[in-house]
Amino acid sequence: MENVKILEIKQSVFANNDAQAEKLRQELKKRRIYLLNLMSSPGSGKTTTLTRLIEALRDEMRIGVMEADIDSDVDAKTIAATGAKAIQLHTGGMCHLDAAMTRQGLEGLEPGDDTELVILENVGNLVCPAEFDTGAVKNAMILSVPEGHDKPLKYPLMFQVCDVVLINKIDVLPYFDFDMAKCTEYIHMRNPNAKVFPICARTGEGIDAFAAWLKDEVTRWRG
Repeated sequence: MENVKILEIKQSVFANNDAQAEKLRQELKKRRIYLLNLMSSPGSGKTTTLTRLIEALRDEMRIGVMEADIDSDVDAKTIAATGAKAIQLHTGGMCHLDAAMTRQGLEGLEPGDDTELVILENVGNLVCPAEFDTGAVKNAMILSVPEGHDKPLKYPLMFQVCDVVLINKIDVLPYFDFDMAKCTEYIHMRNPNAKVFPICARTGEGIDAFAAWLKDEVTRWRG
């Protein structure tokens, strides 16, 4: 029997995407635009967190937002109401964005020369988005208290690739069996350098600390 030829498609796809992502990152560097990739599971509070973040930063910098979903334009309308420039990206059933799709989104968003920060709200998913470099400067993710403190153990890659973890919905900590210390320990098992910010997007608690970190990041990138 003849040997069957095996082609490692996955590796090839990732290698090509990584090259495109690095090229996009360098182009954004020249334009002095900081791109943040924000990921999480559905219902964790991404859009509400973004709304709070924009409120904290809109007087200090120009912000654009790309909302990625399989369908609908609900999130983009919510963000546009804050005054930030927003665009909705439909993935056509894809559960993530890659570098080429991010580039298309940026072309549609058309950030101006005065745009300092662009945030990509990735598709709600703890698996696929973590596998693809979008060309962002940093990756952030939101873990909500109701999801449980063990998620870094169950979804290792997501926490390995994220530079920042926002632990959202801390206002409901008394009602859930969520161990903040254990969660932080598990996060640092995956990524010792990850920044952890406990927040409540509903009330705004903790948002200022995250906004201050992000502002410093943008300043260094543009400098």
